[in-house]
Amino acid sequence: MLKALLQGKPFGHPLHPALVHFPIGLFVLSLILDIASYLEITANDVSRGAFYTMAIGVVMGAFAVAAGLADRSDIRLDHPARKTANLHMVLNLSALGLFVINLWLRSAQPEITVTPAAYLLLSLIGVGIILFSGYLGGTMVYDDGIGVGRHRRATRTPRRTIRVSNRTAQDGWLPVCDDSEVQDGETLRVVCDGNIVAIAKQGGEVYAFQEFCTHRYGPLSDGKLQDHQVECPWHRSCFDIRTGRVVEGPAKVDLKTYSVTIRSGKIFIR
Repeated sequence: MLKALLQGKPFGHPLHPALVHFPIGLFVLSLILDIASYLEITANDVSRGAFYTMAIGVVMGAFAVAAGLADRSDIRLDHPARKTANLHMVLNLSALGLFVINLWLRSAQPEITVTPAAYLLLSLIGVGIILFSGYLGGTMVYDDGIGVGRHRRATRTPRRTIRVSNRTAQDGWLPVCDDSEVQDGETLRVVCDGNIVAIAKQGGEVYAFQEFCTHRYGPLSDGKLQDHQVECPWHRSCFDIRTGRVVEGPAKVDLKTYSVTIRSGKIFIR
């Protein structure tokens, strides 16, 4: 329930991209106030404003980090963007740590009215890190589609890609995994000799269809399942998982489907 809340599923909107605006904006504002204080552009004591703005930014940053960690937990372990996500996480935690240190140093000298150069440098480095990290976050969304549409799905997304080979086929049927590995409303992602297949269970039945949407190749194993339909997480095309037929566009080409059977508690596809 906590993970779903942090991912924004109760709100129908991803929470992490909404939260990150607060710490970024507050830290940048704090830096601007520090520059004004250091250069003594104004006679007013703006260094305290920089301190309190930074403090609120740290609090909001902690919420953004929690939501980001919840989103990261749903990235497939074999996804190419996993490394980018790890770097994004390390940079954000490092920046947040710098701002915490900065606050601690400032709290020990509440009488200071002009921001020292050391504190200003810490702020500059911290803001620089979060701006670059924010760029990485954008590339994961726009280039890799990470997290797009997952707030519309109630069940978990596949944690890994199951890799099998036609060499293990039995009478034309390929063993994939145990039936217990996929619960009702969930999906699996399977690669067999270059073919990528999504396996879904709904109403106690198991279905198999091509992984990528015929519109812009969104990953259907990350899509929402409802009424024997899968909704592409990227552009919301809908397909009948029993026949592969397009139910709702923008996709116009039906999906390829595969025969499925269960033998001795194991899922086989042809």
